[in-house]
Amino acid sequence: MNVRTLTASTLSAAVGLAFAAAAAPALSAGMSDSNMPPVVKENMARAQAQHLEKCYGINAVAKNDCAEGAHSCAGQATQARDPKSFVLLPAGDCSKIQGGSKTAA
Repeated sequence: MNVRTLTASTLSAAVGLAFAAAAAPALSAGMSDSNMPPVVKENMARAQAQHLEKCYGINAVAKNDCAEGAHSCAGQATQARDPKSFVLLPAGDCSKIQGGSKTAA
């Protein structure tokens, strides 16, 4: 392994650990309205204003509005049809989609 590759690997690991350490207090404390990411607040406001409901298990990879305990939020689903990730749909549409559920698995 050359020095350049080793240096890049070490640097990326250090940056990743720094981000993980910064996120740990927020994850362990749970998310209240005051420390929610802006995208979560926007999704909640949009859902109320447009009468949308959460539909779990129908997302594509990285195409979700949020999730229940699986990851922090929008666009972070690592698998398609994740039973913990949801997409916001007009009320009543979720029951028409095969595999769609109004509750997280």
